[in-house]
Amino acid sequence: MASSTAASMFSVSLCKNTRAHSLSSRDLTQRWTPPNGRTKQLRGCSSRTRFSVIRAQTSALEYRKLGDSDLEISEITFGTMTFGQQNTEEEAHEMLSYAVERGINAFDTAEVYPVPMKQETQGRTDLYIGSWLKSQPRDKVILATKVAGYSERSTYLRDNGKPVRVDGANIRESVEKSLKRLGTDYIDLLQIHWPDRYVGLFGEFFYDPSKWRPSVPFVEQLRAFKELIDEGKVRYIGVSNETSYGVMEFVHAAKVEGLPKIVSIQNNYSLLFRCRFEVDLVEVCHPNNCNVGLLAYSPLGGGALSGKYLDTNSEAAKQGRFNMFPGYMDRYNKSIAREATEEYVKLAKKYGLTPVQLALGFTRDRQFMTSSIIGATSLDQLEEDIDAFLTAERPLPPEVNANIEDIFKRYKDPSIL
Repeated sequence: MASSTAASMFSVSLCKNTRAHSLSSRDLTQRWTPPNGRTKQLRGCSSRTRFSVIRAQTSALEYRKLGDSDLEISEITFGTMTFGQQNTEEEAHEMLSYAVERGINAFDTAEVYPVPMKQETQGRTDLYIGSWLKSQPRDKVILATKVAGYSERSTYLRDNGKPVRVDGANIRESVEKSLKRLGTDYIDLLQIHWPDRYVGLFGEFFYDPSKWRPSVPFVEQLRAFKELIDEGKVRYIGVSNETSYGVMEFVHAAKVEGLPKIVSIQNNYSLLFRCRFEVDLVEVCHPNNCNVGLLAYSPLGGGALSGKYLDTNSEAAKQGRFNMFPGYMDRYNKSIAREATEEYVKLAKKYGLTPVQLALGFTRDRQFMTSSIIGATSLDQLEEDIDAFLTAERPLPPEVNANIEDIFKRYKDPSIL
């Protein structure tokens, strides 16, 4: 192989019967070891079924405009909530740099990170990103962060020690502190992490009318964001863990009052959690309606859809977040999500896919998807996830999608407790 050709190729590990590539036997005998010389181990693949597939080193990621903004973001966003808890600063830098090398230009953080939230670690994620950002061209990085929603417990986030609200003072303090930790002059996308008003959150699927409470008016929240946008500290705004009602109120308030419009919604979406978005948020966010781009978090169901937790005695399961942090993401541990995951793992195997390829291929192909937020606790895991995203046949074959819908009809959203 000519050196110029070899320099543009690299080796990735795949399951032997994957449908993603059709290569000749000659192709499969040619190898070029990547500069870091790393060997990737795929979850769900045995050593007998691994082989080397030559693929162009240049990124195959697609880039999409985020809602009404001018942001062209990669279809994978790198989520960083493990930095400072499960990952050291050195590990964080290694993964961030690798993500850029693979074509990822969008990075998601939050003022409350790392997770699980603790006063003693709060803000470390930003600090690690900030120290890495010093070596990067700032205009090539799309940095998204989040201001905390209503919280009576996380009073340590604010200097006055009062419950956190999404009002002008709280938003400004959050942004000023985030900018300082990140070492930057502006935030590309500022999102409300969860609403100021009551909504069902993080495993609470249904709305409980008895929990209604007075909240900061939508217009007041948008006016606070406008001040920061006018000052050049924030470029665009979005929401997270939001409902159709919330999106519509924000969009309406912006239109009537001439205030900044939200361009994105960061919500949970995966094979295990579909209904909340698909029932009506899809219509609300449609480009011909409100044009709000979806940034899907937990496309692997917190790691559950990798199948690693099915064998509770495996090292991968023991080292996973579900076991490291008891009670964390109970919606995947104490529900029939495990049963549904077993079905999806079987489906992946049937069509020669890894569980990760199936799960990420599914979210990737949804018409309403702007970007899937992928987290990782190791470089190997990040490599595997990106490779799976890129090597699963695009789009997934009709028969695979038909089988996914068959499983969905039986389980709907199995992570509902």
